[in-house]
Parts: sequence; C-alpha cells; structure tokens
Amino acid sequence: MDVRVTTDPAAFEQTVFPFLQRDPVLHTLILSNVRRRATGTARTESGPSYFVSVHDGEVVGAAMRTPGRAVYLGALRADLAEPVAEAYADVLPELDGVAGDRPAATRFGQRWCELRGGQATETMATRLHKLGTLTPLTADAGQARLMRAEDLDLVGAWGAEGFPRELRTGYREWAEQHLDQQTMWIWDVDGVPVSMVGYRHPTFGVSRIGPVYTPLDRRRHGYAGALTSHVSALILAQGNQACLYTDLSNPTSNKIYHQAGYRPVADFVDVEFAA
Repeated sequence: MDVRVTTDPAAFEQTVFPFLQRDPVLHTLILSNVRRRATGTARTESGPSYFVSVHDGEVVGAAMRTPGRAVYLGALRADLAEPVAEAYADVLPELDGVAGDRPAATRFGQRWCELRGGQATETMATRLHKLGTLTPLTADAGQARLMRAEDLDLVGAWGAEGFPRELRTGYREWAEQHLDQQTMWIWDVDGVPVSMVGYRHPTFGVSRIGPVYTPLDRRRHGYAGALTSHVSALILAQGNQACLYTDLSNPTSNKIYHQAGYRPVADFVDVEFAA
C-alpha cells in the first residue's frame, strides 16, 4: 500500500479524479473542493491544503484537509483510515477532527489519538441525498429570485447565524462569491427575503445544493422546501444531477427533501478531537 501526500491540488486532481469520478455524487465534496483549488476559484486561505491518495497498483482511496477544517475522508474504506491518519500525522501537528464514513472516521480518530493524544468524539451525523424524480414543493406565499447586491449583508449575516462552524470567518467574502457566481437564490415574500438556498456549479455533472437557511421566525411556511425544489429544477434543466446533505438530527428537513424526491446515498459522521 502506497500513501502519498501533496499540497498541489492540480497534481492531486490528475491523480485521483479518474477514481473519484466513477461516482461523482458520492465523492461530490472532494471533487468540487479540489477543482476549485486547482482552478484558483476558491476563496483566499490562510495556508496550504493537504491531499492524500492511497495506491494499491491503482488509486483506491483519497482524503483532503483544507485550512482550518477537519480531514475529510468521504467514502474511504475503513481499512485505509489508519495509514491515512499516519500520513496526516507526519505533516500536521494538530487537527480539529475528521469526517466521513463512520467506520473510517472512527478508525482514523483512534489512530490519530494514539499518535497525538487526546480523545475523539462523534458530534454529528449527516446523510447525502441524490435527487431522483423531482416533486415541486410549494410555500404559503412568495417567489424565488436570484440574490442581488443589496442582499450581501443579509446573506452574510444568515451565513454567520446558520453556519458558524462550517464557514468560520469571511462571511462577507463568502456572500460576495455567491453573488459573483450567481449561485444563491432568495425566497421573497412581498419584497422581503425570508429564506436562501445556495448551490455549487457542477463538477462532473453534479451540482450540490447548500447552504439552505431560513431564520427561525420565518420557518414552517414551506419557504426552504419551495426554494430548494426551484433550485433543483434549474439544476436538472441544465442536464446535471442534484444532491444535498442533511443533518440526521433534523427529521423535518429530511422529511421535506424526501417529499421533493431526494433519496439517501450514504451516511457520514463528524468526529472532533479534544485534549
């Protein structure tokens, strides 16, 4: 088994994409994140990313770690998790955690703690869904529109409020990027924005929806479901597949997306490391 580490996203893309694109929905996170960095379209970052490929004659596994985030294993085989953990331990002094398929993330966490100390705790479970046959959802009122320049502050504030752990910092820059790329939609009721749904431009024919956010005082009116189905329809109309992640602790959102036509592909967990 040969485990290789690189900070060059373009070289990593050339090495592992033939393997990952066999199932571009299952590997959507790695494919889209590496592609943005390889093409220079990712937001400015504080340091390098570390990409790992595992070879057994051919590529059999891949992982990534972007600055300030956990290692992402995706659907990595569990038996490859320990050598991947060892590879990261050789180049990084510390990690916040790891995410991916539960057996792989668990074994990575155990090995990391053996090497670096501390404890690994599972903190979140998510489910990847792929859209089959779309069933459009409706809301109590309102309509979809693209984000506008005057929405920048609001979208940035919603990002900070709804996704502080995922986005961490740079909410204004994040909102500006969505505006520039026209990848954020707003549900508007009588001129008032009440919900937002973003998405990623397609990578190997797959567009991933997210973030999806509605402020607490605007929920239970169907806004997010209607807007998600609207964005999903646009993705399908462009000839691409649509997918999204849900928090398994939120039965409401999982039920809504199922009603829209999304079906489970795989489950993943987040594991955090603490001293």
